[in-house]
Amino acid sequence: MPATEAIRKKLGVLPHKPGIYLMKDRFGTVIYVGKARDLRKRVSQYFHPSRRLGWDLKFNALVEAIHDFDIHVVRSEPEAFLLEGKLIKEFHPRYNISFRDDKRFLMLKVNLNDPIPNFTFTRLKKDDGARYFGPFSNSGALRNTLALVRRQFNLRGCRVFTPGAADYKHCLYAHLKYCTAPCIGNVTRDQYLEQVNAAGDFIAGQCHEMKGQLEAEMRKAAAAQDYEKAAGLRDLIRDLKETTKKERKFERVPYTLPLAIDPQRDLAELAKALGLREPPQRIEGFDISNISGTFAVASLVSFKHGRPDRVNYRRFKIKTVEGQNDFASMAEVVRRRYSRLKQSVGQASRLSQISTPKNGDRRDACPTTMPDLILIDGGKGQLNAACAELKKLGLEKIPVIGLAKEFEEIYQPDGSKPLRLGLAHPAVKLLQRVRDECHRVANSYNAQLRIKRISESVLDEFPGIGERRKQALLKKFGSVQRLRTATLEQIAAIPGFGGKAAEELKKFLEARSTLTG
Repeated sequence: MPATEAIRKKLGVLPHKPGIYLMKDRFGTVIYVGKARDLRKRVSQYFHPSRRLGWDLKFNALVEAIHDFDIHVVRSEPEAFLLEGKLIKEFHPRYNISFRDDKRFLMLKVNLNDPIPNFTFTRLKKDDGARYFGPFSNSGALRNTLALVRRQFNLRGCRVFTPGAADYKHCLYAHLKYCTAPCIGNVTRDQYLEQVNAAGDFIAGQCHEMKGQLEAEMRKAAAAQDYEKAAGLRDLIRDLKETTKKERKFERVPYTLPLAIDPQRDLAELAKALGLREPPQRIEGFDISNISGTFAVASLVSFKHGRPDRVNYRRFKIKTVEGQNDFASMAEVVRRRYSRLKQSVGQASRLSQISTPKNGDRRDACPTTMPDLILIDGGKGQLNAACAELKKLGLEKIPVIGLAKEFEEIYQPDGSKPLRLGLAHPAVKLLQRVRDECHRVANSYNAQLRIKRISESVLDEFPGIGERRKQALLKKFGSVQRLRTATLEQIAAIPGFGGKAAEELKKFLEARSTLTG
């Protein structure tokens, strides 16, 4: 879509500086994170008409979804690279591919409390008293610099954590004079610690003298027409500059950006809009997922203090409803969830009467508590079905609302007309996050069951297997994938299978695996 007036105004004041930009959709969700050497030029390209004439469907879809953007200026391009990776891991944008795993940038670590300290690579900073350097955006440059540091300061490069004299009887590093070999007593521990501290200061940026020496050697090699050596020294100087350059770590930046979520504010706005006495600290949301009445499932997601509480997510298979009936399915799930939760809370309450916590807070002592708000995905019909079940359980005092998707209307049990707060309202955005998480969990569970059923249907093609023997196999091995890896003896141990039948089934599964592989 063409740039809106608000976006055009933002583009006009963007600086010609390096930084990162975050594209957001109409719900305020981050859908793409990118880095730029020049923010004004890079971000403006997204809204240039000529770019939209291309055949890149992903790019066009991204631009169509952009409703707003934010930027964060940094001091250099490597800093932008570091911050980009951190924000992608933080927000998991839909249109980003790189950095979406949990892999972090390399750091250097040395623990001066070790018997013989050694520089090692790590990707996770711990509170263990060690000295850390980084993170570094260029791992290759870091490795080359560490090799130079070890050679320059005569540090050990072996992998033995706590070496002894027996390990270093024939130490190659000691014979080559690369290491002062504290392991065999060539130097004292205090002398070796001085070498390690000097190397740490060097990595931290105190390396101007070394850079000058390398540059002099490079010019000397070039004058002698030893271009291979000069090129190697040039690359080493470049890696040294890259590694020792001062860069910020951005440990708290994501929570200070303009788009950062403020859960407590959203909860307060939600309480105000719904007329609740206090912000709902625990919200539970429900959604039904089925396709033409098959594989009907439901999801329950829990949000605590405005953020996902994944430990308390639940998934349900609909058991008592036939066909496609979302109202009856919602009623079944609400009944099952809160009848079980009511029983658990009652048991916990009786236990708390026997042994009251020292602080007197019995709510915290209970392993499970009733939610402060229940969100039903759907309109008046789904909401009425849920309320009827809660009333039967004596839980009608728990606030319940429904969220209809088309206009994001909020339905309340005692309201004839839905509440429309607008898409930009913080309370609506919070409810959307809960509802979207319900969708994700329910749909993924539905897809998982379908894939499992398709996989299990392979057994139906095996001659003479029957439903009873099929269920015996699945009960024992859990899935067809595990059955494929089972031995003949394990299959033959299943009731109804002998050695010959087990061998035929094994051959059948191997043949099907080859055809589908």
